[in-house]
Amino acid sequence: MIKENIHRLVDVSYRKTEDCPVKDLQFSFFQMVYVISGSGFLNINNNRIVYHAGNLMLLTPNDLHDFEISNTTEFLFVKFSERYVREYNWKSINCIECLLYHSSHLSGCILRNKPDEFLVKSIVDSLLHTMNHVDAYNEDLTLHYVNALIVIAARNLSKMRPEQANVNTDKRVLAIIDYIQSNIYDPQQLKASVISAEFGLSETYLGSYFKKQCGESIQYFISNYKMRLIEHRLRFSDSRINEIVEEFGFADESHLNKFFKKRHKISLTEFRKSGPLCAVI
Repeated sequence: MIKENIHRLVDVSYRKTEDCPVKDLQFSFFQMVYVISGSGFLNINNNRIVYHAGNLMLLTPNDLHDFEISNTTEFLFVKFSERYVREYNWKSINCIECLLYHSSHLSGCILRNKPDEFLVKSIVDSLLHTMNHVDAYNEDLTLHYVNALIVIAARNLSKMRPEQANVNTDKRVLAIIDYIQSNIYDPQQLKASVISAEFGLSETYLGSYFKKQCGESIQYFISNYKMRLIEHRLRFSDSRINEIVEEFGFADESHLNKFFKKRHKISLTEFRKSGPLCAVI
């Protein structure tokens, strides 16, 4: 296994190749890989995934991977450090790093919104143009393009659906899920009475409808989504416990600790001390 580090916050490179020169490669940073042309397989964490032109794939820190190239492939590699994602002032996306960490490699290409395929190709073409035409402010321009790719990736990854909720699921339940994710920091907006009123449903029907569509209760989905975000705060941020309490609308630290221990059987402090590689349930 070869470990690769990045010495700049953001790095963009192009490669045309007939084979993967390095096997079992592991990064200490995020990397998006766009397939300009060609086809083959991405082997990642013991999964084998087909890739082809137009795919955008996300590799997260510590993923073990390599490429099996069937047809000569052109790649655009966009590397960015955890610190860059964590410290950049994203205006309207909460915890973008968490979305990137919770990407699903089994799906291969992360693009789920069809219109975004055109946007990504346009951005990739712009990055290639910038790389091939050196001019003033190229570095700033490159950062703007990379930021746009990160936001598009986050938008496609933000649909953290229950396993049974897929593209064929009733559009109304997908709208309910989007509403929950948008209001996850405001407990008052997540009350069954508020959600049911928002979507013109009775509270009783809301519960049975959501469970039928998603295979889990609406309260379990809310709790699980909130837990993922809190886990991320503890693992990858410097947020103090009282700041997390305030951010997610808990009454006090004891209330948050009780919520957390019900799932993990350990306290918030113990979870944080266990380090960034502790398992997320």
